[in-house]
Amino acid sequence: MSELHAVAHKMVEKGKGILAADESTPTCAKRFASINTDSTTESRNFYRNMLFTTEDIEKYISGIILFDETFHQSELSSGIKFPEYLSSKNIIPGIKVDQGLEDFSPYEKLTKGLDGLSERLGKYYALGARFAKWRAVITPGDSIPTNDCILANAKNLAKYAKKCQQANLVPIVEPEVLMDGVHTIDESFEITSRTLKMVFDQLDEHNVSLQGIVLKPNMILSGYECSYQASIEEVAEKTVNCLSAHVPSEVPGIAFLSGGQSDEDATLHLNEMNKYETDWNLTFSYGRALQQSALKAWSGKKENVTDAQEAFIEKAKANSLATVSGL
Repeated sequence: MSELHAVAHKMVEKGKGILAADESTPTCAKRFASINTDSTTESRNFYRNMLFTTEDIEKYISGIILFDETFHQSELSSGIKFPEYLSSKNIIPGIKVDQGLEDFSPYEKLTKGLDGLSERLGKYYALGARFAKWRAVITPGDSIPTNDCILANAKNLAKYAKKCQQANLVPIVEPEVLMDGVHTIDESFEITSRTLKMVFDQLDEHNVSLQGIVLKPNMILSGYECSYQASIEEVAEKTVNCLSAHVPSEVPGIAFLSGGQSDEDATLHLNEMNKYETDWNLTFSYGRALQQSALKAWSGKKENVTDAQEAFIEKAKANSLATVSGL
């Protein structure tokens, strides 16, 4: 267990955050379509390779969440498999292990992937993974989310987390309250509060060691289609208050998801939150908010690699500074 605790603390150390590079193949295809680039095994390998080999990435990135395909691919110049390559740069390799969503009710989702999970986790650990990720999706709307759906997702998160720790992998516990919709920031606060309470009740019931997890929650935002958009300060205050009410102090760190926010907003919100005294390190586990500018700069062209890497490291550094409120 001490190894798990050490890895969890390293994942959320001050000044560093986690790169979410675990986009599924369909999601990657959408991102590549936005820059008129074909999504192939080779182009996805090239793109991830471009990000992972950026100079000084290890100064700002503590760990990288990989998709299964990427986990088995290699750094292009050396041929070294990515988990081994990242470890050589003092970056912890992680793996997305959920298997997507299924319908829980007509308007709610449940994450699947528990079948055969222990066996898969054992294989990933043997190949160099030291943490895993499982995303639960909670959807706000008319009369939803229901407590039944939140509870079902919380139970699956807890079962996954326990299996991870039994396999010596740190679980990233990701209950994401979606921000698409017209809900207010107060409704976001209420739904996130309900969700976090049930998640930690289930983690306790399944005897998950909280010192050996990383929480990856949403920030408390106004729904993106809400007529009133809360300020940076209001988002930070409500998010910190919500977490303080529901997240035990044993949890070593909280690595926020960006959830479709703009690059700038994700950084500014994180920076503002780090002005508060909290029990945990507050850091980032961003996908789009770290990659979007690099993706545009690259545009699928090899001659743009240097520009893309510069754009990527600029975002990584800005968010690193935000974890120490240094902006």
